[in-house]
Amino acid sequence: MASNNINIDENIFRDLQRFYGSIFNLPPLAAKIYAYLKFDFEKKGLTFEDLVEVFSASKSSVSENINLLLKHNLIENSESYNERKRHFIINGDYVKIRFQEIVEKMESEIDILDRLHSYRNSPDESLNEKYSIYRLLLTKNIENIQDSLKKLYNEE
Repeated sequence: MASNNINIDENIFRDLQRFYGSIFNLPPLAAKIYAYLKFDFEKKGLTFEDLVEVFSASKSSVSENINLLLKHNLIENSESYNERKRHFIINGDYVKIRFQEIVEKMESEIDILDRLHSYRNSPDESLNEKYSIYRLLLTKNIENIQDSLKKLYNEE
């Protein structure tokens, strides 16, 4: 597979496709598009027509999957001033988006567990200690992710 001067490694491509399909719960064509765009190291982007050609898929299927990737902020449009065609590239903030969602889920879990723990009001010290350890695990992971994102995106 090579189009628009993008060379890929088939094994890495397949691994990326499986990984992103699983982690983002993407249908097969969306996972293929996303994995393929990861090889666009210069961020030149691929047009809709490029993607139809590369994947030998129908225009409606490619369109539907591009829209899904756009909706989930995994890719973005890159329009050139001298061209009317849209080029699709990986969203440079996808790591930030992904890990912010993970942080939000962990914060939500802490909130729910705090309320459940308070409601239960157990005298069992072993149970209370396990709750505290688990809560601390979530809290430290949230802090670690937030600190790493700040460093990664130069937000310090």
